[in-house]
Amino acid sequence: MSLKNINLTGHFLTAMPNLTDPYFAQSVILICTHNQDGAMGIIINQPTDMTYSALYEKINVPLNNSSLANSAVLFGGPVQPDRGFVLHQSHQAWDSSLAITDTISLTTSKDILEAVALGNGPQHLLLTLGYAGWTPGQLEKEIADNAWLSVQADNDETLHQILFNTPHEAQLNATIALLGFDPAMLSDVAGHA
Repeated sequence: MSLKNINLTGHFLTAMPNLTDPYFAQSVILICTHNQDGAMGIIINQPTDMTYSALYEKINVPLNNSSLANSAVLFGGPVQPDRGFVLHQSHQAWDSSLAITDTISLTTSKDILEAVALGNGPQHLLLTLGYAGWTPGQLEKEIADNAWLSVQADNDETLHQILFNTPHEAQLNATIALLGFDPAMLSDVAGHA
């Protein structure tokens, strides 16, 4: 199977057992864009020690939405780790949003952070620092080399469930389960016909 013209936007990448890179071992990434220029995604299952309240304090925005104060900011990836990204339901337009699917977007503008602080932001969101990026052909090569499994959620409900309602420590198994087998069956050895 050729990986040359595939588009994995909106797919989950799950790290294979042989992927031991400290940034990506046991990670689940939602691919936000994938085209001839490369790919960009957000790691969704690596909470940091930073809370939303600490992040909001750093950006000098009062966090009036106390229900989020102790939520963990996620490590979204090693590229631009000082920049915030909000992965959220797409119910409203923000200054700088990228539609990933019809129901999920990624926003980098401060207006969404201000709305979240006031309790007027998206109901479901993940706040991350940094992202994962691949140059043209790099992601396809990593998949061919057995570093990643790619799977797309069957429907929006499943996508939302994994992103927003599944505990971070269970997201890897939840995405692998979409493929229909037990994660314990994964091998760290690639096979090529």
